[in-house]
Amino acid sequence: MQAEPRKSLVGEEYEVEVGPVAHGGHCVARTPEGQVLFVRHALPGERVVARVTEGEEGARFLRADAVQVLEAAKDRIDPPCPYAGPGRCGGCDWQHAKPGAQRRLKGEVVAEQLKRLAGLTPEEAGWDGTVVPAEGDKVPAGEVPAWRTRVQYAVTPDGRAGLRRHRSHEVEPIDHCLIAADSISELGIEKRDWTGMDSVEAIAATGSQDRQVVLTPKPGARLPLVELDRPVSVLRVNERTGGVHRVHGRPYVRERADGRTYRVGAGGFWQVHPKAADTLVTAVMQGLLPRKGDMALDLYCGVGLFAGALADRVGESGAVLGIESGKQAVEDARHNLADFPRVRIEQGKVESVLPRTGITEADLIVLDPPRAGAGRKTVSLISSLTARRIAYVACDPAALARDLGYFRDGGYRVRTLRVFDLFPMTHHVECVAVLEPASKSA
Repeated sequence: MQAEPRKSLVGEEYEVEVGPVAHGGHCVARTPEGQVLFVRHALPGERVVARVTEGEEGARFLRADAVQVLEAAKDRIDPPCPYAGPGRCGGCDWQHAKPGAQRRLKGEVVAEQLKRLAGLTPEEAGWDGTVVPAEGDKVPAGEVPAWRTRVQYAVTPDGRAGLRRHRSHEVEPIDHCLIAADSISELGIEKRDWTGMDSVEAIAATGSQDRQVVLTPKPGARLPLVELDRPVSVLRVNERTGGVHRVHGRPYVRERADGRTYRVGAGGFWQVHPKAADTLVTAVMQGLLPRKGDMALDLYCGVGLFAGALADRVGESGAVLGIESGKQAVEDARHNLADFPRVRIEQGKVESVLPRTGITEADLIVLDPPRAGAGRKTVSLISSLTARRIAYVACDPAALARDLGYFRDGGYRVRTLRVFDLFPMTHHVECVAVLEPASKSA
């Protein structure tokens, strides 16, 4: 017999006490029947009316929005952004919290993930529990730092630019995004008609005047004539192949960090916050303390940010190997680091390429894996190289914590952990963990 379909609870409302923050930009509560609720737009300690947005009877958990605040937390403020709130733009998670409270909440999430997935206390991870804002981002409650140098706008059927609603393909049309960098806002994307486009990504480089717009057309649509309020290069995503092609202008932007200029081609990856690249390079180098003559690896190296910083510091007697899977990023990295004869960049997945290199040991290793983390197999491979120190850069604390557990199995312990708030108003953080062999005395 086929099981009866479970009743949807979407639209049901519950009056609940809000519990602790959880990973993902929400807090935990329970329905009167004991079912777990992940509640957005709430803060710990509040009493709210939560309306279910996803889930059914008997599900492991439900998702909900706080649609009415009955008892507010002292850290609650009115969201500065007119597009924030239940059912609205999903780009920000904490517009309703004071900036200092946002950082405390993020710190609680990192601590919880470390404990649950790696069995580590903050003290055992060499972390003082603080989440450090980027330079210039400490703003009063009610103000929002304009930091986002890359914004992907979705487009409504009638051609208006907007942002996706939370966990939805629906578009919230906007006139201005508060967290967008000034160099993005002054393009005037939101004022233009983008009929026929599926999305419009705007990129404003840090350290140069380069700006770029990447258009993804709907199938069969013609590209519009792009006339914005500032000069831009225009690229197009091929809807069949996913490849990115130049329409006019440079096919790359020039970013700057650690005293060097980096070419980033065809909408490739670069840190979104204008201070992020320098902040992370400084944290990584302070953690690794490179020496002249060191052999270093930069895994998941992108366009070569950390490889360049390492090459500068290990000198002509040292060597750096970067590994990156993206073809365009590898081309950019080789271009960016062409003045270092002792730097080599290989293309492919780390777990496939590293064994083929013949490298059996390294002095220093940096890894900056994608959001899912490196995984047990790759961590085991890295651990076998017996590096003096390893720096792990992570944008997801859960993936970081899992991998730190694997590193422990491979004979490494966390020496220091630093956590940076490089995504204000969202639930995201950036972490830099520095590891050393557990056999080394603390």
